[in-house]
Amino acid sequence: MKKIGDINKIRRSVEKTLDPKRYEHTLGVAYTAAALAMRYGADICKAQIAGLLHDCAKCVDHHKKIAICEKNNIEINNIERANPFLLHAKVGSYIATDKHNIADEDIIQAILNHTTGRPAMSLLEKIVYVADYIEPNRLKAPNLTLIRAEAFNDIDKALMLILKDTLVYLDSLNSDIDPKTRQTYEYYVSKVRDNIISQES
Repeated sequence: MKKIGDINKIRRSVEKTLDPKRYEHTLGVAYTAAALAMRYGADICKAQIAGLLHDCAKCVDHHKKIAICEKNNIEINNIERANPFLLHAKVGSYIATDKHNIADEDIIQAILNHTTGRPAMSLLEKIVYVADYIEPNRLKAPNLTLIRAEAFNDIDKALMLILKDTLVYLDSLNSDIDPKTRQTYEYYVSKVRDNIISQES
């Protein structure tokens, strides 16, 4: 079986580039992603690698994020240009490929979409998105106890609840919201509703 990546080497590398708090969060996401992968039958190694690399660009200077995108023809939308911290997912997926030689498209997409989500995410994408929200070091997110329980029961419902709370929070701050986040929320509201109807019929 082809090796996807050296987990220990990746872990040591991200430890050098992240501040201590972000590194602890990263370890928590990798741990939680592995647990969710066990629960749902996903590839545990992929889940760990995607978890370790999901925030690998988080501590990159904002000007450098923009420069990396412009140099490598990575699209920057108006919201991202006004809020460069939002580029960490795009830059992170680039770093995963360029620096860590990750060629697995599912891992790259999990890193790329862990902030906004997207409609019809793969299982690994959903696992990393949810793990980012519920990992053990996360203490202040609303409805955390409920979402943590739901994550191991119905990952689509957990995803929907996270997206809902995220949108409520961003709306309360009058923050710019990437349209993809609303699209993802609406997609999973519909999917969860359809699943409930299917189970009842």
